[in-house]
Amino acid sequence: MIKEIQLTQQGLEKLKKELADLKARRKVVAERIKTAREFGDLSENSEYEDARNEQSFVEGRIEELIEMIAHAKVVAKNGTNGHVEMGSVVTLKADGEEFSYEIVGANESDPGAGKISSESPLGYSLLGKGKGEEAEINTPNGKLIYKIVTVK
Repeated sequence: MIKEIQLTQQGLEKLKKELADLKARRKVVAERIKTAREFGDLSENSEYEDARNEQSFVEGRIEELIEMIAHAKVVAKNGTNGHVEMGSVVTLKADGEEFSYEIVGANESDPGAGKISSESPLGYSLLGKGKGEEAEINTPNGKLIYKIVTVK
């Protein structure tokens, strides 16, 4: 059983869209299996095996998404206190460079797209802090200090 999953509204909508897309993909996969069966001997039929593997993946992911959505808790950004919370976009400064991250749930995390988890070391250390405050992160290469420039 999955514990409660914290998401932004945008993250929940993304999961729902993925679920709808996978449910629609079921028919395509079923057709692939049907067509592959017509090729003959199933024990040596790579197309059939590939289609069955895809079906297994699709069905497994559908089950996973249904569980996640059922246990999702949308955390709305309060936005009135000026402190970092889920949904906040935080501009940070470290070593003379500025960069921004949106604080999201663990299942929405995509650092390359500027979304970090509230459960990651950086995300967790930023929660509750405001403009001008610092967050320290211990890394294998030493301590990193991030200064909060803005919180939106």
